[in-house]
Amino acid sequence: QVQLVESGGGLVQTGGTLRLSCAASGLPFSSTYMGWFRQAPGKERERVAGINWSGGMIYYADFVKGRFTISRDNAKNTVYLQMNNLKPEDTAVYYCKAAINMGYWGKGTLVTVSS
Repeated sequence: QVQLVESGGGLVQTGGTLRLSCAASGLPFSSTYMGWFRQAPGKERERVAGINWSGGMIYYADFVKGRFTISRDNAKNTVYLQMNNLKPEDTAVYYCKAAINMGYWGKGTLVTVSS
């Protein structure tokens, strides 16, 4: 059974920093493309960042380039999202996704950035 568990969300002020983690189990993590998505209230879910198995191919949405960093530790079956210089518009539920089979999602972690 595939499980993805996000953690690290919380309330921060504008300009603050958070590090999200997504712990995966039940899948071949070290060969799986992983991604972070977010969904703000009243908006559609959008892709934030993605990373291939080795970390050699990384994707960032334009709105996070230069502020967010995705990384992974295959020994710990965990993918991270380092978020710096947070803005109120970054407020959303952040989801981890494993791009295998039909795709698997975690339940999300809430990030709230106050102005």
